[in-house]
Amino acid sequence: MATAAMMRRCEITGLSVDRSAERLIMLNAVTAVVYLTIGGVLALLITLTRWQAVHLLAAKLFYEFLSTHGVVMLIFWILFFEVAGLIFASTVLLSTRMVIPWLSWVAYVMMLGGSVIATVLMLSGQATVMFTSYPPLRAETPWYYAAVLVFAVGAILAVVHFFVNIVAARLRGDVGSLPLFTFALMGAAIIALWSLLSGALALFPVFLWTLGVIPEVDPGIYRLLYWGLGHGAQQVNLAAMVGVWYGLASLTTGARPVNEGLSRIAIVLYVLFINMGAMHHLLVDPGLGTWVKNVNASYFMYAAVMGSLIHAFSIPASMELALRERGYRRGLFEWLRRAPWGEPGFAALVVSMILFGLLGGISGVIIGGPQVNMISHNTLLVPAHFHMTVVAGTTSAFMGIAYYLVPLIFQRQLLFRRLAQWQPYVYGFGMLILGLGMGLAGHWGVPRRHWDITFSTAPVLGVNLQELRPEIAVFLAMMGIGGIIAVIGGAMFVAVAVATVFVGHRTPRPAVGRIVPEAFSPYPAIAGGSGEPAAAAAHRTFEVPGTLVISVVFLILFIFLYGFSWFELSRVPWKIG
Repeated sequence: MATAAMMRRCEITGLSVDRSAERLIMLNAVTAVVYLTIGGVLALLITLTRWQAVHLLAAKLFYEFLSTHGVVMLIFWILFFEVAGLIFASTVLLSTRMVIPWLSWVAYVMMLGGSVIATVLMLSGQATVMFTSYPPLRAETPWYYAAVLVFAVGAILAVVHFFVNIVAARLRGDVGSLPLFTFALMGAAIIALWSLLSGALALFPVFLWTLGVIPEVDPGIYRLLYWGLGHGAQQVNLAAMVGVWYGLASLTTGARPVNEGLSRIAIVLYVLFINMGAMHHLLVDPGLGTWVKNVNASYFMYAAVMGSLIHAFSIPASMELALRERGYRRGLFEWLRRAPWGEPGFAALVVSMILFGLLGGISGVIIGGPQVNMISHNTLLVPAHFHMTVVAGTTSAFMGIAYYLVPLIFQRQLLFRRLAQWQPYVYGFGMLILGLGMGLAGHWGVPRRHWDITFSTAPVLGVNLQELRPEIAVFLAMMGIGGIIAVIGGAMFVAVAVATVFVGHRTPRPAVGRIVPEAFSPYPAIAGGSGEPAAAAAHRTFEVPGTLVISVVFLILFIFLYGFSWFELSRVPWKIG
């Protein structure tokens, strides 16, 4: 049995907090913020280099920093934060204890050791293999691959322990139906398990190759296995982000899912179909048939898109319903005007949903299709897309939930609240400018991963490209300016988080902002739990007309941009023979 010394009662939420889980959440969260800081500094240097008028870094440093930035931001920052979320969702949120604390400690030590060694090797120039590490490109030392494998195994152990905690809580009778937040993270954990195993299977032969144990690595097999990790890691973020969206909607407006069963079905669609979209990275690989490529990159991927559309309607609708129940019923959008825009969690939620949905989601569906993908894959359109999803979307959402969970878990008073109120808007505005500039530059054919897009030292086919077209120079300037603003916004978050953790006044009842009191009772609404059923209200009219209008506008924009991309594709001069 868990003793009083092993558990504490949160005075704000009423949840029982396992102290072992609490310490691990703290460590993983702090480590995540450290990697976010490293990645942000590198992002600024890389952006100022891609801005050709500044061109800050020399070529060698650019590629070293680009390799490090990709792994640190897409893997280390995100996964450490998500592991903290997995522990929170499987113990604290269920008011239950951690089953095997030492297993999570082993997982953390392996993840920390592997990530530190890999980061040092990349920064030192011994592993400049970019994010993808495609053979025959290889690191100078096998220790890089060993470090990444150790990190991956640690992350797998953390995911396994999440499932162990859930099963044990069910067997003990501590929880019935899983709250929606935990259910969403379980979907993320399932995708993570597949992604991490796929990545380990891809990298282990490369590790043996660098040791000289095997003579070569098949690039086709490597790419097939690798993209289970490379693309799957982003889908882990998507599922976790959606869970955070439901949580932030509940915390800041008291929203509960309009149809919780449908929201759960949408998460299941992610588990079944979201990774199929990874096939768009393999469209030119000769080992895979055309039928397989087309079906996976279109029809199967669209099933996952349906899940995203469900969430895109359900979450705003739940907020509109909650705010209308508070009396904000005038017209279509009084509920939206009277929403808590000064609350950092709500601001982060809106920024995340808009940037992810408009720039990330629509662009992902368009460039994920085989035909458009063939001409856009190696341009800045692709990093523009995943910067809108993983950076603008996932990172904004994680920052937003941190404004509540950090004070609650660390029992510290949130500091610099005014800075926290402005931070999501500053960060979101910077990412918007960066994404538009990067996407438009890619649309004009600017290649990705290139230190010098003018190819001044290697004229292409005798053509001197040293003079940039004026519009491209403007787009790259937008990218640079947006990157600077976004890094400032990221630094604002780090300042608030670090100050709160290390300087904030310790108190069992931290004032963390506007949390709706009923959000944690009897099942946390942050978890999407329905709790005791409310009395059925008379449904005389359609209750979320504002959300319906917003959704229709979004779909019209989606259709227009999708059709426009095909119109532009029809104008491409294909040269055959």
